[in-house]
Amino acid sequence: MTMKKYVFNDLFYLIDRLRDPELGCEWDISQDLETIVKFVLEEVYEVVDAVETGDYLHLKEELGDLLFQVIFMCKLADEKKLFNFDEVAAELVAKLVRRHPHVFPDGTLFSKRIIGDDNCLQQISAKWEEIKLAERVKKGQDQLLSNIPLAIPALARAEKIQKRTSKAGFDWDNVDKVFLKVKEELGELEDSMQEGNQASIEEEFGDLLFSCVNLARHLSINSEQALRKANAKFVERVCKVEALCDTQGLTTLPSVDLEALWQRAKLDENNSNKDC
Repeated sequence: MTMKKYVFNDLFYLIDRLRDPELGCEWDISQDLETIVKFVLEEVYEVVDAVETGDYLHLKEELGDLLFQVIFMCKLADEKKLFNFDEVAAELVAKLVRRHPHVFPDGTLFSKRIIGDDNCLQQISAKWEEIKLAERVKKGQDQLLSNIPLAIPALARAEKIQKRTSKAGFDWDNVDKVFLKVKEELGELEDSMQEGNQASIEEEFGDLLFSCVNLARHLSINSEQALRKANAKFVERVCKVEALCDTQGLTTLPSVDLEALWQRAKLDENNSNKDC
């Protein structure tokens, strides 16, 4: 028996069935826009994990899970008479057409640019930001730092804040000055630690992190991604140390032995990278 190959519209039918008050799933029926948000975030991070680990078969599944959350939220909004999926899609297409005048010169989806009438990436980026600014002004979000989400991770939000202020000319003009600022903030943190003022220590540590994000930006590094990679590397090394311990647990070893195993794990990692 050949299994039916489902298509996009089947997702809408499936969600309608799940939300059916009498014959649906109790868990899906109980959800609302507020309760579902955390699951949307989880699916986003799982998509990121699949991309960064190169697990593209898993990526297909995770993109499906994320797509489900998007359509599910549209269903919840439609039930409240807020908007529906078609309206979301229509607004998205209109916005992307508006933000790509170099592709859709007449401001319509089916208009086409003249071959050879090219724009450099710098021009495209500048126009994109100009259009986004006009959109914010139209929405009454005309302040420089309007519309930067509060819920995104702090490192990512710091980078968005810095990029936005940089476009207004509020930025360091070279990476050496940023590096000096990082050193300055580290010194201020050390001073606060000597004073023993916990509130001041927290404040100066925050300033140091903010400056490190600024340094990453000037080095063309995504700080959130860099930290995720550092986390992954640390986890991998700890797993290697655990494997080297054999039957002994990490907590049973003195610090000098742990350090020796850590250095051995690093050496194995470096040798492995040289072989690649």
